[in-house]
Amino acid sequence: MTRVLLTGFEPFGGERTNPSYDAVVLVPGVSVAELPCTFSGALTALREAVDLHDPELVLCTGQAGGRAAISVEKVAINLIEARIPDNEGRQPYGVPVVEGGPDAYLSTLPVKAMARAVREEGIPAEVSYTAGTFVCNQVAYGLAHLIATERPGLRGGFVHVPYAPHQVTESGRPSMETTTVARALAALVKAADSAEAELAEGAIQ
Repeated sequence: MTRVLLTGFEPFGGERTNPSYDAVVLVPGVSVAELPCTFSGALTALREAVDLHDPELVLCTGQAGGRAAISVEKVAINLIEARIPDNEGRQPYGVPVVEGGPDAYLSTLPVKAMARAVREEGIPAEVSYTAGTFVCNQVAYGLAHLIATERPGLRGGFVHVPYAPHQVTESGRPSMETTTVARALAALVKAADSAEAELAEGAIQ
């Protein structure tokens, strides 16, 4: 059985919970880790979790308030531009995730097939081409850089999830039940680990 690590974030931006971590702990048969929502600590915590669990597949998740679907990220860029402070009050702007690193990494996971697998479960899902420029993108890029430079046998990517219903205070703002997000993550893991998904990736839109 493939060793899988799922990560989510601690609450940030004044929220009491974070649906990314709330969901990953509900997925059976995987290791989980909670990452701090800080530019100084997130990548250190990710590396420690990878070293501890020695996974073959890593899916990092984060909250994307305003999105209505599970978003499987295709691109991570080497740029931090924080629109709000992190949980340590830091708000870097115009700095790289990794000094001297590539401008961007493209996910090597079958992101189209993964999104389709979630839709087949009756859950909205899409491929996203922007992970933002906050800590989520930092982790997406940092994971890709770790794989490219130190762990070539590891496979990994990043997924954004919508708000949980209790976080939505304005009528009409999109949200998704945490149990539904957990079902989606399980489908993503299965598709990411499927040879058939890899072979079909180029034909799936």
